[in-house]
Amino acid sequence: MLALDVQHVRMDQHAVDKAQALECLVNILVEDKLVTPEYLEGLKAREQQSATYLGQGIAIPHGTPQSRQYILETGVRLAHFPQGVVWDGENKIYLAVVIAAKSDEHLQVLQILTRALIDDVSDRVKNATSAEQIIELLHAQPPSLALHENLIATQVPANDTDDLLWQATQLLKQQKLVEPGFICALDPKQMIHLGEGTWSITASEHVLSPAVSIIKPEHPIEHQGESISTLLCIASNDQLDMPQFNRLMDILFDPSQLEKLTQENDSHQIAQIIGAEIIPDWPSRSVTLANAHGLHARPATQLVNISKTFKGDIQVSADDGQLVSAKSLTKLLSLGCKRGQVLTFIAEPNTDAVAGLDDIIAAVKNGLGEEVEPIDEQELANNNTDKVEVLTFEEEESNSGIPASSGLAFGPAHVIKPREFKYERNSKNVKAETAKLEQAIAQVKENIRQFIAESKVEAIKQIFTAHLEMLDDPDLIQGVHKGLKQNLSAPAAWHEHIEAAAKAQEQLKDHLLAERAADLRDIGERVLAVLCGVPDVVEPQEPYILIMHDVGPSDVARLDKDRVAGILTAVGGASAHSAIVARALGIPAVVGAGSSVLKIESNTTVLINGDNGDFVIDPAQSLIEHAVAERERQRQIRIEAEKHCLEPAITLDKHQVEIAANIGKVNAAGKAVKDGAEAIGLLRTELVFMAHNSAPDEKTQEADYRVVLDDLAGRPLVVRTLDVGGDKPLPYLPIAEEENPFLGIRGIRLTLRKPELLRQQLVALLKASDNRPLRIMFPMIGRVEEWRAAKAILDEVRQDYPCENLEVGIMIEVPAAALLSPILAQEVDFFSIGTNDLTQYTMAIDRGHPLLSAEADGLHPSVLLLIDQTVRAAHQYGKWVGICGELAADPKAVPVLMGLGVDELSMSSTSIPLVKAQIRTLNFAECQNIAQKALQCDSATAVRQLGE
Repeated sequence: MLALDVQHVRMDQHAVDKAQALECLVNILVEDKLVTPEYLEGLKAREQQSATYLGQGIAIPHGTPQSRQYILETGVRLAHFPQGVVWDGENKIYLAVVIAAKSDEHLQVLQILTRALIDDVSDRVKNATSAEQIIELLHAQPPSLALHENLIATQVPANDTDDLLWQATQLLKQQKLVEPGFICALDPKQMIHLGEGTWSITASEHVLSPAVSIIKPEHPIEHQGESISTLLCIASNDQLDMPQFNRLMDILFDPSQLEKLTQENDSHQIAQIIGAEIIPDWPSRSVTLANAHGLHARPATQLVNISKTFKGDIQVSADDGQLVSAKSLTKLLSLGCKRGQVLTFIAEPNTDAVAGLDDIIAAVKNGLGEEVEPIDEQELANNNTDKVEVLTFEEEESNSGIPASSGLAFGPAHVIKPREFKYERNSKNVKAETAKLEQAIAQVKENIRQFIAESKVEAIKQIFTAHLEMLDDPDLIQGVHKGLKQNLSAPAAWHEHIEAAAKAQEQLKDHLLAERAADLRDIGERVLAVLCGVPDVVEPQEPYILIMHDVGPSDVARLDKDRVAGILTAVGGASAHSAIVARALGIPAVVGAGSSVLKIESNTTVLINGDNGDFVIDPAQSLIEHAVAERERQRQIRIEAEKHCLEPAITLDKHQVEIAANIGKVNAAGKAVKDGAEAIGLLRTELVFMAHNSAPDEKTQEADYRVVLDDLAGRPLVVRTLDVGGDKPLPYLPIAEEENPFLGIRGIRLTLRKPELLRQQLVALLKASDNRPLRIMFPMIGRVEEWRAAKAILDEVRQDYPCENLEVGIMIEVPAAALLSPILAQEVDFFSIGTNDLTQYTMAIDRGHPLLSAEADGLHPSVLLLIDQTVRAAHQYGKWVGICGELAADPKAVPVLMGLGVDELSMSSTSIPLVKAQIRTLNFAECQNIAQKALQCDSATAVRQLGE
């Protein structure tokens, strides 16, 4: 970025006229090795086209596009002429900001200058005596506070305060009022309750210009025992216009105005209540700016001159930003518009400006006096990529989400926004409301039973069976009846209790369990729809991409898989039931892509990649053709891989890696073997425990483990002992609530405190093994003492239940364990690295965090260095190392992990055929070379680029 810096200012320059001043400026640029002397001709040619006088004693000379060949390095220099120089035959300039820019970088300088010129600085420019004064006045920002209708959003989907803060930040970022990092400065603990469900929160870091965004969620959000129906997010810095801000506060502290604000859901009306700038309801036209170097001074001047020929007011915004006058050069330049941005013009009704919109649009299309290359709108949408899957947008407005179900899909968007349910909150007829509720529940139950009967997919049957159990849950029904007895209507009692239960579920720190809140809301909405008489959404007849805030399991199950080409959601996680159902139906899905996907126009073509979470809006036909070819290529690769899935994974230079499966159900081992698993690398016994309504006794556990060992038919079984805790609670194993469960009592920390629980599980495992290959590992080991304590309990049990074919190891999930691996390797039989948790703890990023989880990449060099140390320590003492995290199936990670010397890769069984096929194409020596390069990289992105 070009910067206005003190060291680039030249004071006390002298010139008798503009020609001499231009020579002076070029000499400065040549002296600083930014241009060659020939650049002077470019400055002269540019001034002949139109003078570069900006206003208030400032000129911005720069060369023509043809003269860019003389630019050695992009830069900007400032020259102060205390006697002044007549610049355009009329106005005298005292400061020349001369620009040498190879492309459109100078637009950044124009934005800085035009913001400074909002106030009259002509005298200060003329009388400046130091470089510091020049820079100070150019960077000075007049007091301001953006209060605008486009900073207000209502009926926003939000489940908690994190969602609200994210949405509020998005509004500010879209208008370029804050920069990345602002959301991290917002502290929910510092929120202020203004009354009537209205709260405010303030941050001053990463603020570009003071502003207030207002968010109203579709449903009130609970916070500190109160509810949030309106959130004001205040971005403040030292340019905050305090009088204007105080006027806003006066409105908010007026009970009558605050009540209006709470009740109102129309952004236009809210803007009127708080005195914000309102978007006029005027005729509008939009056009894409095609000028190669953006809306710089010359085309902006042309636009001003055209606009001034009309008496009516004409305003313009860039990419739906704040409107400015199209008749003001300063305001136009402050937009900093670049090629490809959309300009929207509005004209004052009943004036000649309305008819003038056609002239303005035509002028912009023709380049405003410059030759322009026409813009292909579809190519523009994809001009940041040379791959099918890749586009680049800003941070949270990213074109990527969470890959939930693999495959490529494209088709017209079918956007289903959250349904609105209208009902009276209170009723005095408890008997009638009870009857309504029971009838609605019965109807939904019958529909679910039909789904179960008609479905051929076991995963769907299991999920909907669980939904039936929820509807039969006496605690759930009792809670609703309590509301009915308090004279709530059936819809109100049902919705409020379901929402409270869902929020309680979301509070669980484990993202797997928290995502089950979606199931509660799913059945809640089905019953509420019956109570309110809201019909189901009609499905299009042709294949489409389903786009929703979140797709509940019943939404997916109702869909015709031959019509639903793919699924794209604003929220959700890869382990949610909706994702499980999508995978079961073989529908490509991308979830958690952000609320912006709900703004996609219906019938707009959308291309999604369920393998990496990327999606493209309105792709070019060539991109679709590429996707079709890629999809067919992937299908053929999988077909071929599945033919050879039972064969070993051996590289071209004869290095073999064991490929195992991760399972969470005792009856999943058989399928894993059919998919090519050579072992079970991780049996998540906590999921086995969760399959029971009460704590399974020793006999029950033994029977469960025997099922797995029988299906493996002599193949090794690696079992993780019970890994529950504050973040993964069991209903029949009460654990005190912890402020940070991920750093609390979980895994081995819990079972060492409940040794009988651990002892019982170990007995069941040893009795079930019958001397078949059993590998037991302890989770969450962070200290050598924990390992030795757990091992002592196992040794005790083995005296009564000897098992010859047994290995004992630990999971490397905590960085401390990886760092202690040279000590631990002398005592354990093996290590199994859980890359999900190891990455989370190493990078201090909650892997379920809605904003940061994408940054928790297991290929980050910090994680790889820990894996490398662990492997080297294990091999030094003849021990083996496995990987049982999601990284094991990542195509980018496989060669790196192999090159680091990992002996086993354990993954979801469906990934096994493709990973085995990939390994057979690799050369182990090359993998070792890639791994060593990866250890020297500075980011996960750099590691992922090694194989490209």
